This record gives sequence, C-alpha cells and structure tokens, in this order.
Amino acid sequence: MKVALIQQAYHGSKAATVTHTVAMIEEAAKNGADLVLLQELHQNEYFCQSEDTDFFTYAENFEEDLRFWSGVAKRNAIVLIASLFEKRAPGLYHNTAVVFEKDGLVAGKYRKMHIPDDPGFYEKFYFTPGDLGFAPIETSVGKLGVLVCWDQWYPEAARIMALKGAELLLYPTAIGWFDEDSEEEKVRQRESWITIQRAHAIANGIPLLSCNRVGFESDPSGVLKGIRFWGGSFVCGPQGEMLAQADHESETILYAEVEKTRSKAVRDIWPFLRDRRIDAYECLQKRFCDDK
Repeated sequence: MKVALIQQAYHGSKAATVTHTVAMIEEAAKNGADLVLLQELHQNEYFCQSEDTDFFTYAENFEEDLRFWSGVAKRNAIVLIASLFEKRAPGLYHNTAVVFEKDGLVAGKYRKMHIPDDPGFYEKFYFTPGDLGFAPIETSVGKLGVLVCWDQWYPEAARIMALKGAELLLYPTAIGWFDEDSEEEKVRQRESWITIQRAHAIANGIPLLSCNRVGFESDPSGVLKGIRFWGGSFVCGPQGEMLAQADHESETILYAEVEKTRSKAVRDIWPFLRDRRIDAYECLQKRFCDDK
C-alpha cells in the first residue's frame, strides 16, 4: 500500500492553507497514494499558543469542513485522515481526527484523549478530552489506529489500539521548539519524539505514520516568541525501521510503501503480545503505584 503524508506550513489564512493542502493531496493521489495523512489542525494556524475565546469560532464550521474533506477524499479516491476542530455543543469542543473512505463516507473518528497544557501548547483551554476511547477504524486499506499528537507519548494508547486489531498506527501532530532553546535541547526533543514513536511500532509489531507540520508561527498574543515546527514526518515499519523521513524545514509530500503483511512475520519472531504478563499489570490502572 502506498501512503502519503502531507507536511506543510500555515499559509496565512484558512483559505490559502486549504487550497495548498488540496493541491498536495491531488498530487499524491495522481502518484498512486491509497491513504493520505494530514497533520494536526491542518486548516489553520496552531492557535493553542495562547488562550483566546475568539478561536472557538474556528470550530463553528465543523459540519461544513466534514462535507468539504469528504468531497476531497471522494474526488481523489483515497482514504483520507483529516484533523479538525469539532464543536460538539456550546462550550464543548474536541480535537478530532476524521477518517474518510474512498467514496467520501466517514469511516470513523477519534477524539484526542491526552490533552497537553504547557507554555505555547494551551490545549486544555480549547479541547475536552476524548470520550470515544482507543478504537481502530475499519477502512478499505485496513484497520487504522488513529491517535493525535500528545497521544504519541503514551505507550498505553498505542498498545490498546494494537490489542484491538489496528494494522497501522497514525499520528497527526503539531510539535516544534522555541528558537531560544539550545541546539542540544532541540536535538534531544526531536530525537525523543522520533524514538518514542518508533518504539510503539516495535512494541506492537505494526507500521507507524507520523505527520508533523513545519514552519515558524508567531504567538498571536505576543506573550511568547512563537513555535518553529520541526517537520520530520516519517513512516516506519513493524521493527521500527525507517521507510521514509522528511526534512525539518520543507513542505513536502512524503511517500512510503507499507507492507501490512510483514506484521505477522515480525510478531512471529518477536512475540511480545504472547509474553505479556497481563496478570501483573493491575498497577497500570493507578495514577502512581505507591499504594495510596
């Protein structure tokens, strides 16, 4: 199966950004992509750098956005993973990944479960934690374990997706560093981000796709200097082997050939699921294993 990850920057407005995204999707489809993964909150700037109720207006168009991206998937005959700002009710919003089938129908959606709250990443102000759980989405190209950004740091999320039959792990993400960070710290952060996700692929014996945005975005409040998103989108196989990796500055369509059938062979020689001690994991249901 040929997959394509759309790594792009914000182009100053939703209209300009979406136009650019659609052109890249069309190119990917013409080049034979069966599945296209977009980055987190790809329609707009990463607005979570500050806390501003004006940004809730972005979620007002959720139903319209669904219809739009449904049409894009159908016209290009691809399975498409879009990352949208969902208004569920006044005062209730989600960071939601939606999977569209090749005929444009919604195959399923995932609401981001782990919500960060750090300087420049004030997502708890905007998003309610997901309530759909970790459930793979059945599509014509396989069962997709779709997670979102901050979820990528949690082995429990990837594991549950795998235990429920996910054949691929997919992460739309928006992560970067601050220019004032030291070069050493930047390398540590980026390498940690890559390593933890490759480990999810290895521990579960399935391929993984991670699509990150790129480019500098200033903080609209002016409090922070802004975030430089580090790109680096990649695809790795069930042993963590790198199949494709983008650079850290360019807008690009990252292609890879994914062999889902390799997962069985890898799991046969590395039977991590067989040897799990499920009788000894009760402590994982606690916040911290201090018996308090």
